[in-house]
Amino acid sequence: MDVVVLSRIQFALTSMFHYLYPPLSIGLGLMLVIFEGIYMKTKNPLYKQITKFWVKVFALTFALGVATGLVQLFGFGTNWARYSRFVGDVFGSALGAEGIFAFFLESGFLGLLLFGWNRISERMHYFSTIMVALGAHFSALWIVVANSWMQTPTGYKIVGEGDQARAVVTDFWAMIFNPTSVDRVTHVILGCWLAGIFLVLSVSAYYYLKGKNLPFARACMKIALCVAMVVLLLQLFSGDETAQGVARNQPAKLAAMEGIYKTQSHAPMTVIGWVDTKNQTVRGLQIPGLLSFLTYRNVETPVQGLDQTPKEDWPNVQAVFQTYHAMVTMWVLMFVVTCLGLILWKRKRLEKSPWLLKGLVVSIAFPMIANEVGWVAAEMGRQPWVVYGLLRTVNGVSKSISAGQVMTSIIMFLVIYVFLFALFLFLLDKKIKEGPEPQEEGGSVYRDQL
Repeated sequence: MDVVVLSRIQFALTSMFHYLYPPLSIGLGLMLVIFEGIYMKTKNPLYKQITKFWVKVFALTFALGVATGLVQLFGFGTNWARYSRFVGDVFGSALGAEGIFAFFLESGFLGLLLFGWNRISERMHYFSTIMVALGAHFSALWIVVANSWMQTPTGYKIVGEGDQARAVVTDFWAMIFNPTSVDRVTHVILGCWLAGIFLVLSVSAYYYLKGKNLPFARACMKIALCVAMVVLLLQLFSGDETAQGVARNQPAKLAAMEGIYKTQSHAPMTVIGWVDTKNQTVRGLQIPGLLSFLTYRNVETPVQGLDQTPKEDWPNVQAVFQTYHAMVTMWVLMFVVTCLGLILWKRKRLEKSPWLLKGLVVSIAFPMIANEVGWVAAEMGRQPWVVYGLLRTVNGVSKSISAGQVMTSIIMFLVIYVFLFALFLFLLDKKIKEGPEPQEEGGSVYRDQL
């Protein structure tokens, strides 16, 4: 394989491994605000116990997220020097804002969140929790804004020619509010929330099955199921808005997502299928007209196919199609287990349904897979452009590196990341098995019943 392919594999490896942790941090940040907010309202010590437990898990995911994120920054300079030169002015603005408004905010209050119990007032501690959660969200905001600019660049001008060409920001707010940024930020944040929520559901279901820490598990399960349903419905609407934005701004990507080779009205939506790239058709279960209706609210309006795009500008249709449909499938699985969980909780039968509890234990995989394959679909759907319509991926790679160097780095990263992931699972498993700390003496008894 050549340097371009290997560099793409390397960046995909480092990015996808890194992205295991920020969604958990952001989602757990939301849950911490909810749990501690309930404690502030009710003064029920159970919710303080719950908050303390999840703070420890949050700290673990935060630490791994910071450590693995640094690798990507080095990757820009080593493997993607020409790309970095081209987008330096744009990314400098967005990532500088991320450092000031997000990382400093999050890390500045993290110490109070972790060690401030019984050292600062409860109000100040809750304020610290909110600030840490906001910092995590701001970090995602600026990163996704920068990536969205790569998808739909606005507010810039090109200075220089050839390898010296670079994009310079002419309108900061036009760059920030590019045509896809709001939809994509919303979609990503909701996906992160689901990762944290389903981790709470998974651990709570594990305690149910083991018959331990039941008051803790009942409280977490009840709240997480309710929040999950709200977020899943929001994600449904967000996905619809995001897909319409893709149709407007990147029609070739939408065509790849649904395997639409020929522009057509009454365009079908594929529920499950396989792309026959040789014959340029999709084989599988399809619903006629649904794609046209969802995209334009009118089955008569044609959906632009890949036939309207030069073939050299086509993305990898099979990869984009399958990863996009895998993301949708994960949403369906999350929705199903959440609905079943709420129904059985309402009927007070959840604790006596081991089949569903086991499903909830493994359900943490659903949002994690959805987040990963969603990004794969989004990024591969942009190809062969690294900055859509402006800079091709082959022109963004550094000239001074060899295929052997990149391959060596990939092997090295694989070894390190396997070790780090094993360490993460070991520490997470240890914290879960240890369970929450005992409640403080003199606390009221938890009386809520599921």
